[in-house]
This record gives sequence, structure tokens and C-alpha cells, in this order.
Amino acid sequence: MKQKIIYAFFSLVAILFLSGCSSSSENQKTITPSNAENVSSVSNQSSETNNSWQYGGSSVSGKFADANVVEIETGKYRMYYSAEPEMPGFKGQVYSAVSNDGKNWTEEPGTRMEWATFPSVIKLSDGKYRMYYQNQNVIKSAISSDGLNWTQESGIRIDATNSAGLVLNNMAAPTVIKADSGYIMVYRGDINQKYPEKVPNPNTELFLWATSQDGIAFEKKGIALDSRNGEFKGLLDGCELVKWDDGSIRLYFWSYKGIYHTEFKNNTFSEATFDYTTNSDPKKEFYENPPSDPTLIKISGKWFMYYGQHAEGIFYAILK
Repeated sequence: MKQKIIYAFFSLVAILFLSGCSSSSENQKTITPSNAENVSSVSNQSSETNNSWQYGGSSVSGKFADANVVEIETGKYRMYYSAEPEMPGFKGQVYSAVSNDGKNWTEEPGTRMEWATFPSVIKLSDGKYRMYYQNQNVIKSAISSDGLNWTQESGIRIDATNSAGLVLNNMAAPTVIKADSGYIMVYRGDINQKYPEKVPNPNTELFLWATSQDGIAFEKKGIALDSRNGEFKGLLDGCELVKWDDGSIRLYFWSYKGIYHTEFKNNTFSEATFDYTTNSDPKKEFYENPPSDPTLIKISGKWFMYYGQHAEGIFYAILK
């Protein structure tokens, strides 16, 4: 991701969807939110846990990004990933590949979806799959019985309206997880205003969240994590909700420095912890190609984190 390209990428995708892209239940108890707006207080955190993420290698080469991995059966995994705008014949394509070990991936023929940026797939209790994705600056969903052939569901899951008083011009990068009492979604909202410092990104991007009883109708809760501070400088993107070993729910994401995570507890997102970067020069504030759009899954007892490197493909790291 060259610096002059990576941050222009966000605007390019938004323009494509604004110009008119083609559009291609479970009964659970609702999540009970707190009455307070649950905005995480973010400070400069750059701490490491006792374990560390170690670079593993390449998973899928090419002009791809926005990976998402799902276990489709015991010991078998499917990765969904998106074409980038630099790809010839770009139509917002989503492709897939399968693996038994998380390291070696075999690409599956055909296109899963078109005009479905930032795919996030969950497996439902009836064996079907649901994909959440960005299309025409809002978040929509599609359903599949086999994870390969998808049918768009009617309606919009998330639009630009919100309770935080933000004027948003694009909704993107959804991630959804099944919690004990329903579904939780975190998603990116874009403000058409540059962060008031010299930064590469022309917009301000932060995370909002919502809950749902059935995975279709979502109730918006406000800001999950704010980027308007000295740590993130207006950029949060590529979020991924994951249930951790201790039963807690973590939110992984990336910003200028690399990949972070925060913990969701009692309807609040904690301060962020810095986890991983491929930048060999920590003094360089705006690294040209930071690891982006992380997705995590545990395979054979080890945590794998897959991430994009703009126009280079999907790579992975292992927690050791």
C-alpha cells in the first residue's frame, strides 16, 4: 500500500458506491444496552502481552484485501476476500479459498458476490451463512445455504442515521458476532472532514455499534471507538469481533500504526492495545503499507490473524 494510494483507496471505494453500484433467523433474546453512550476513552497504548504475533507468510497473492475466515466444518476453513479497485474489471468482487491448516489455501473457482465490499460472514444455527457487506454507502446482507451461492436479503441493515449527532457519508467494514443474547455489530462511519492535523486520510473514520435479536433488524447504540484523538488521528478501519479464549469479546482493527484490539464488556469498549505491525521503523508515523483489515480464527490450538497489504494480497501472523 503506497502512502499516496492507501488512503486514497477509502475515498475511491466510497465514490464508486456513491455513483451507483449494482445490488446483487434466528429467534434470540435481545441484548439489553446500558442507557449511557458507550464511548471508549482511548489513550496512547502500545503495550504487548506475554505472547506476540509472529509473521507467518502469504495466504493469497494479488490485488486482494478485506479477508474474513469461517470454519465451515470441523478442520476445514473458508476465507472470503475482496478485489481491490486496482484489479482490472473491478466490480467489487468477493472471492473465496479453502484450507485445512490455515497456512495453505486453495482458491475456489468463480465469484461469490459482486459490489459487496468488506464481507463479514457468520454461520447460523440452521447451517446457513449470512454475509454482511458495504454496498452504495450502507450495510446490507446476503444469505447462502452452502457459503458459495448468495442471495441478497431485502432492506438495509445499517444506514447513516445515528444517535451520536454525526453527519456520516458512508457506512462500511461491518463485523458481526453472535453473543449469548443476540447479535453485536461494529461498523465504520465516515465523516467528510479531515482530522485537524497533517494526516494522509482525507476523511475522519470511527467505529459505531448496534445490536440485533435476529441479525436483520439492528438497533444503533452510538460510538464504539472514537478516532478523534492523538493515537488514531482520525483513522479506524477493518474491524473484527472475535470471542477470545477466556470467553471475552475482542474487537480487532487497524489504524496508521498497525493492528490494535479493544475488549467489549458491559456494553463498553475498553482502551485500545497495540498488537502488531510490519513497520521496521517505529519512528515513522505514517507507515506506507501497514497491515490492515485483520480477521482472526483459532486453528489447531493456535490463533491465526490474517491481514491485507494493499495490492500485495492477504498475509498471516500466528500468536506465539
